Parts: sequence; structure tokens; C-alpha cells
Amino acid sequence: MEDLESTAWPPEPIRTERLVLRESEARDRAAFVDLYASPEVHTYLGGPRPRAELEREMPEVPGRRPGHFVVDLDGAMIGQILLRRATGHGRPAAEGKPDLGYLFLPRAWGHGYAAEACAAALGWLSGALPGEPVVLTTQTANTGSMRLAAKLGFTEVERFEAWDAEQWLGIRPPAALG
Repeated sequence: MEDLESTAWPPEPIRTERLVLRESEARDRAAFVDLYASPEVHTYLGGPRPRAELEREMPEVPGRRPGHFVVDLDGAMIGQILLRRATGHGRPAAEGKPDLGYLFLPRAWGHGYAAEACAAALGWLSGALPGEPVVLTTQTANTGSMRLAAKLGFTEVERFEAWDAEQWLGIRPPAALG
């Protein structure tokens, strides 16, 4: 089975109506620090990391790994899309499947950017790894993420407890070929 790590990376930038999904660059470093230090972004992810620690430890060009896209709006990073093989969180239904994750700066919330960027990334993935279902895990308390999962075509597989909160595991079937 082909894997994300063996897929030609980085792909050409993916352009949507308003966004560009691209590989990270040195100019994105400050936005990565803001993203990972944001209490709002990390409400359902165990809390933010200390800004001083991020400033010390963040590489000059962060997030350069297969499956990691910077979401760019008008030349500036507003978020990140992550596609990686699921560890499954101990859930057999997720094990080894491509897993969709996303983080967006609070100023980008409420404009449909996450849906637009995730749909574009899923479209790219269906071409790179045809026939593979994709999983997504989020806290049920994260209503925005739950709405986005439904909008993107994920359906519930199960709910489980982890990290002191109820988690939701959804799956998106492979894109129809034709």
C-alpha cells in the first residue's frame, strides 16, 4: 500500500477560490508560534504551549513533513492541514488510515476557510492515495469541528473517552471513482 511518506512531496501548491495550500516557508514561523501558543486554538487539544518555549524550539522552517500543508490567504499563513497515518488512538477502526487534522488561527474562524482548505486537501489525497478512506477524531465538545466533519462527509464510527473528554471518531469513505 502506498503511503503518505512515499508520495512525492511537496506537491505543487493547491489553489482554491480563496486559498493556497503549500509547503511551509521561513516566513510562516511567527504564525506557527501564534497557532501553537493560542489558548483558543488549543481549547480541545490539551492547552497551548508556552510562547517562550515555542520561540526557542521552533525550527526556522517549521512543519516541513509529508502531509503537512500551510493554509495561505493573501500571502499569509492562517492555518495548517495535517494528513498522516492514524495511530488509531487505540481504536481499531482508525488504525493505519489517513487521518485529517487542522488548526486555524482564531482570526480565520467563521469564514469557511477550514472547510475550503480541508476539502482541497482531501481532494489531493484522493488522487495521491486513491481508494483510501480517511478518519478524523475530535472532541464532541468541539461543536465547530463536529460541524466541519459532517460538512466534509465524515460519519460517526464511534465515541470514546480519552484525555478526560468524550472523543468522536468519524470516517469518510473513498471518493467515488469515475
